[in-house]
This record gives sequence, structure tokens and C-alpha cells, in this order.
Amino acid sequence: MKAHDGMYIDGDWRPAAGTESISVVNPADEQVIGQVPAGTAEDVDAAVRAARAALPGWAATPPAERAARLAALRDVLAARKEEIAETVTAELGSPLEFSRLVHAGVPIAVAGSYAELAAEYAFEEQVGNSRVLLEPVGVVGAITPWNYPLHQIVAKAGPALAAGCTLVLKPAEDTPLTAQLFAEAVHEAGIPAGVFNLVTGLGPVAGQALAEHEGVDLVSFTGSTAVGRAIGATAGAAVKRVALELGGKSANVVLPGADLAKAVNVGVANVMSNTGQTCSAWTRLLVHEDSYEEAVGLAAAAAAKYGDRIGPVVNAKQHERVRGYIAKGVAEGARLVAGGPEAPREHGYYVSPTVFADVTPEMTIAQEEIFGPVLSILKYRDEDEAVRIANGTVYGLAGAVWAADEETAVAFARRLDTGQVDINGGRFNPRAPFGGYKQSGVGRELGAHGLTEYLQTKSLQL
Repeated sequence: MKAHDGMYIDGDWRPAAGTESISVVNPADEQVIGQVPAGTAEDVDAAVRAARAALPGWAATPPAERAARLAALRDVLAARKEEIAETVTAELGSPLEFSRLVHAGVPIAVAGSYAELAAEYAFEEQVGNSRVLLEPVGVVGAITPWNYPLHQIVAKAGPALAAGCTLVLKPAEDTPLTAQLFAEAVHEAGIPAGVFNLVTGLGPVAGQALAEHEGVDLVSFTGSTAVGRAIGATAGAAVKRVALELGGKSANVVLPGADLAKAVNVGVANVMSNTGQTCSAWTRLLVHEDSYEEAVGLAAAAAAKYGDRIGPVVNAKQHERVRGYIAKGVAEGARLVAGGPEAPREHGYYVSPTVFADVTPEMTIAQEEIFGPVLSILKYRDEDEAVRIANGTVYGLAGAVWAADEETAVAFARRLDTGQVDINGGRFNPRAPFGGYKQSGVGRELGAHGLTEYLQTKSLQL
């Protein structure tokens, strides 16, 4: 797609208030592929004012009509699926097939799920002599990351629109073209002017202005725990609601009796997909001591098969960060069994698929979110130790458990302090809530639980 040189505000593309721009770089070859405006507080203010003006009309729109607009949006996204995939690949570096399947396919499914929910959700209920109304929170400030650029937008815009909220989106500066494409889709779907607004820009400028704006009723942010903590503090000072989906350091626990080969191969695929740039990636593989060396061999072989099949990480800063973590793992005594810190290509922000064995729970690579194609393998003696290791980080976003039977796996999963657990390779469900415990965030996304984040409750006593 061709980059827009303006902001999408109040149903139209308008010039930015300032003259600064952001270069969009293809991480596969380090070439500039486009320019977008770097928004200012003035742009954010114009967008919030448009959203505020559109709020009464959209909030009063019957849920069935909001559902119809969301269904139209889903259909536009589906019609432009190939363009979406190509745009994400150009900005993020994701292999095209993965972009088609996940980066384009999943948001279409999520948009469809919110079209259905908007039509069927009970926005009113009778409780004794009281009528309880679930009403839109108001204007939403949505700040999204680069790792799943369209999915993260739809996971916020979908429920916000279904609830009757209006919103202003500030996307990550690395992937603004996907956000502009989404704005085009919103326009094509006939969503009224001002209901959705887009301001591209830098986080410390446009993002901060959006989080601080007094006209924003809820800030929905996905990104690092450090930034989420700052947004939470800002919102708390203003008694403003937040929804925060933050970092993760998820465990993939293989219990005795499980299909070890399947568990390891699926686990490696989970880490290597999207080049490890997934907050819910199972970056810690926990295996019983009796099967440990077999698991190490399986993981090393599986990682080696990826080689050139994974894309680059998103930018130069991330490239150095991930390679720095790999070097730190070696320095702290972990055994490197696949990959390493050396850049595998002369051009592009590529990192070798990397696997560490002999990792202990206190090592940096076992505690901190790396956000790259790096897997740590830890051993445990019994289930109690496996639980302690799995729960032994500040995060609690996701995880996986493999066992000989579902009952055993579920019993173990109940002991994990995490928001989502895959059981023996359970499939993605766009209606299941997603979000974290501890420092992995506040609130939930997807499905009915995600919709409730954008609703507030009023009780009429009759």
C-alpha cells in the first residue's frame, strides 16, 4: 500500500500539525519503504475531540447496527487479506505465509467474533427489582505494539466499537502502514466519522499525549511492562481506567508420560514463530530430569530446521538486545546447543534460532523477556518443583502443559499463576479471554471478557 502523509481524524485524512516524519524500515534488508507523519500533542487533541463529538451518536446506535458495521469491517479485511499480509511482511519482516495465516487471518476471525458478540451480548439485565445497564466507557485511547500489528489493533478496536465506544489509535512507529490500512478498512466499512481515529507518532510524544489526555476515559495498552507501569501511574492519578497487556516469560511444562517429541517440537515452533516476538511465547521448556537430555537433543534438532525459515527481528535496537541476551546466557554458564549471538546474515536484523540447555531458574535468560527466537531448557525433579519454576518469575501471561492425559494436565495447569494455558497443544480460540497475572497486565482481551473491559455499569432501582 502507499503510505498516507496525514492522520485519519473525523472520517478523513488530514495534514499533520507538525512537519516531522517517521521512516518505515523493512527489517529484512534495512531499506526505507515509506514515511508517515510523526504526530504531536496537537494531532492527538484533534483526534480525541473528534472521538468525543462522535461518542453520543455511536453509543446510542443500536447494538445490531454496530454489529453490522463490524461485520462489514471484517468483510473488508477479508477482501484485503493479501494486501494486509504483504504490508505486515514489509514492515515486520514476517515470512509471507505466516503473515497470511496469522497476521491477516487471526484479526479477521477476531473482528468476526466481535460482530457476533455485538449482536448477541446482553447489554441489559434484570436483577430483582433493578435493571442493570452496561454502557460504553467513553473515548478509548488505544496504544498498540509492532509484533502483531493488525491483531493488536482489532483486539482493541473490535470490543471498543462493539461496546459503543469511540477511539483514537496510536500504533507502534515500526508498523504504521498496517494501521493506516486498517483506517482505510474502517472508512470502507462505513463506520461513522469520528468513531475511529488514527494518529501515527512516537510513543514518548503521541503515545504519552494520548495516555494523559483528559478527554480519554480508558487507556488500552499492549507493550512492555515498564511502559505499562508508567501508563498505569498516569491513569491512576487521573482516576482513569486502564487495560494493560504486558510482558511474559511463559513455561512449557512436559510432565512424565507425555508425548515428549510432540511437546518439544510444538514448543520450539511456538517460540520460533514470529521470530520469538510474541509476549505469550513458551520461552522456558521444563522437562523432568529423566527425559532432560533427550529433550535437549530434540529441541536442538528442531531449532536447526528453522534456520532461514524465520524472519528478522523488527529493528536494529531489538537485534542488538536479543543478541545481547544470548551472549549473557553464555556468560552465565548456560550450555548453547543451537544458534548463538553471531548475526547469521550481513544485512537484515536476523538472529539465529537459539536453544540453551543447563539453564537454572535464576539466570537472566530464564527470568527476563527476551522477545527473540531464544529457548531455555530447565530440568525439574518432581511436580512441586516444576510448579515453583514455572511460577518463579514476575510474569504470568501464558503457558503450556503436556501430560499423558487431559485430567493430569488440567490439574497441573490449575496450579500455574498465569492467564492462559494450552493443554496438550490446545487450539487458539478467538472468544477465550487472554491476559495476564502479576506484572503481565490488568484486564483481558478477546471474547465477552474483552468486551466488558469497555463497558461500565449503571443500576436502575425500579
